Amino acid sequence: MQFGIIGSGSWATALAKILTDNGNSIYWWVRNPDTIQYLQKRRHNPHYLSGAYFNPNQLHLHKELSDVIDAADVLVIAVPSAYVAETITSVAIHKWSGKKIMSAVKGVLPGSNQLLNDYLQETIGLDLENYFTILGPCHAEEVAAEKLSYLTFSGIDEQATSFLAGSFKTEYINTIINSDIIGVQYAAVLKNIYALGAGIAHGLEYGDNFQSVYIAAAADEMVSFLKKINDSKQSAPCSGLNYAASVYLGDLLVTCYSLYSRNRTFGNMLGKGYSVKAAQLELNMVAEGYNASKCVFLMNQQIGAHMPIAATIYQILWEQLLPADGFAFIEKNLQ
Repeated sequence: MQFGIIGSGSWATALAKILTDNGNSIYWWVRNPDTIQYLQKRRHNPHYLSGAYFNPNQLHLHKELSDVIDAADVLVIAVPSAYVAETITSVAIHKWSGKKIMSAVKGVLPGSNQLLNDYLQETIGLDLENYFTILGPCHAEEVAAEKLSYLTFSGIDEQATSFLAGSFKTEYINTIINSDIIGVQYAAVLKNIYALGAGIAHGLEYGDNFQSVYIAAAADEMVSFLKKINDSKQSAPCSGLNYAASVYLGDLLVTCYSLYSRNRTFGNMLGKGYSVKAAQLELNMVAEGYNASKCVFLMNQQIGAHMPIAATIYQILWEQLLPADGFAFIEKNLQ
């Protein structure tokens, strides 16, 4: 089975490393021809994870997305959520027919407030049985350093999900499977919002004691939302889910605490007094929690989960609420 990687950022590069380290040759869409030449000559991505080296014989690098789609059976989509729609519609819709899609997207598509599977079903008629997710907790930087990490693969077809997970298993990557294909995606969206808030708290010089209470409350808030969204969106809601598992609580913890977390870094800048625009320019990477906060706020107007933390972070990011005032409110409402 041939894998295609769509995207060339840090997470896409990490996934390419995992697949090739497991002996797979891959087709890889790299939009910049200069980056392709650099990868072929120097064997690493000049812009992301420069410590991750590749065997050029395992890389089929293409600047045309259609070439990768034609060659691959499984397409791993690893571009920021804000650019997904532009990427999908840049090639003829029939090109996607019959492909298995693996989502490594960690956000809701802004504008439509859709998960990737909803968007693909609407635009290319993708059957949910051919859709899979690949999520953490797993920072790209630790993959490059080959530090032990865990990836969770979700899909409706257990046999196919297990096979795909096995293609990513290496000495430094352990794989887990589950069937909560909707819930894990929303957990990935929410943890970025809460991590952004954790960064704001750090920038405001709240200490570890406050952060522990904040993250515990965020985890509880996340579970409330996931239960409601699963009941409303899944035709056969998953029962007996362990929301303390790594793909839910574990990913929340690492994104809130890790210095590798771009959402935490973005929030830290806001807490220190940067404007949203200035923080975006300084970070020079996409912090998924920014757009996600607005998407979740709008969605929750219909869902009705109790989410004062997420709502406050939305107000800081989009309604000019001062970070200090927002966290004074959160502080008073934590238990």
